[in-house]
Amino acid sequence: MNDSKSQPLLLGEAIRQQFPFFGDNPALPSDRRRIVPAYLDSAATSQKPRCVIERMTRFLSYENANIHRGAYQLSGVATENFEDARARIADFIGASSPNCIVFTRGTTDSINLVARALEPELSEGDAIVLTLLEHHSNIVPWQLLAQRKRLKLYFADISDQGVLNLDDLAQKIAATKPKIVSVTHVSNALGTLVPIKAVCALAHSVGATTVVDAAQSVSHMALDVDDIDCDFLAFSGHKLYGPTGVGVLYGKEQRLAALEPVYGGGGMISSVSTEKTTWADAPQRFEAGTPPIAEVLGLAAAVEFVRQLGMAQIEDYEEKLLYAAMERLAREKAITLYGPALHGGEQKGIISFTIDGVHPHDFSTIADTFNVQLRAGHHCAMPLLKRLGLQSTARISFGLYSIMDDVEALCEAVHFAQKKFS
Repeated sequence: MNDSKSQPLLLGEAIRQQFPFFGDNPALPSDRRRIVPAYLDSAATSQKPRCVIERMTRFLSYENANIHRGAYQLSGVATENFEDARARIADFIGASSPNCIVFTRGTTDSINLVARALEPELSEGDAIVLTLLEHHSNIVPWQLLAQRKRLKLYFADISDQGVLNLDDLAQKIAATKPKIVSVTHVSNALGTLVPIKAVCALAHSVGATTVVDAAQSVSHMALDVDDIDCDFLAFSGHKLYGPTGVGVLYGKEQRLAALEPVYGGGGMISSVSTEKTTWADAPQRFEAGTPPIAEVLGLAAAVEFVRQLGMAQIEDYEEKLLYAAMERLAREKAITLYGPALHGGEQKGIISFTIDGVHPHDFSTIADTFNVQLRAGHHCAMPLLKRLGLQSTARISFGLYSIMDDVEALCEAVHFAQKKFS
């Protein structure tokens, strides 16, 4: 590991005052209320800054109206704010137009939507290529599609350190000529950073459609979909300091325009008669029914929050914190760390580990008594863990509010668990 990356900055401590979660928390038992939590599960969901909470509260309290329907002023303002949010999010990820942004319920919903929308383009025997780094949300929808259409699924291998084997991916793409290549940008189990631009170039060389799962990258680094040159990209609002229940599907404008809708109902039509229905233009044709308006506005507020901080500053801070944390954990003899950063690879925001003699689920319960929140299990990445010869790990994951004190609290829990199970 690089010693020059071992000293984190103070962004985490300084920013915590903007997150109510780190203040006096009435949701906790009285004896723990003023103990600042060591929240190390941001890969599962992030905590929310006050600006996001206030924006959603303001809409629900004073601005609540449905969009795209009402002729009255309140509805018009809500519609304007909703579409402004679409434009801000498009700009945030480098999309060429707001029309490239479809609002969904989250990454899982986005990938399922793409799988359903692409189904008419596929024929029996066609191939789809994934990798062993994928979250189940980027495996199961393709398996279901493969069952319906009798397709063939192929998985590119990874190294023992959890790095994507680009040679194996290239060979599988060249051999199978897939119609779809769907790949994570950052592994939710290891934090592995995938060279996604190179992956998309390989896929496009054989005419494949590319889908990127950016659920774990969007909060840790700047995204530029035009530079990546992916056809589709998905992420969830709640991992980007926004609310649950809202996600984004980016699609190249011409690709979205060529697809038929997946869900039917109000809002996605141009005209309806008893004989025939015609569709609205994209992205509205993929947004049937009343959308999560308050959640979209909250996500836009989250985007502005991280934009003002600067994604470059966030990435730099979290990288320093990651390496400092790995160096600290490596000093614990009972801990075995997993991930590419141990071997010079690129890793973002996530550290997985095991403790000798202590099951990850037991450790997670013990850590909670120290007010340390982390994740234990297979992390919805069972093929990945099986490839590494593991059934489960403990996982910590950082946000821009994370600090080294969180890691020290974790180490206290490790020492207690060792004594308890020795």
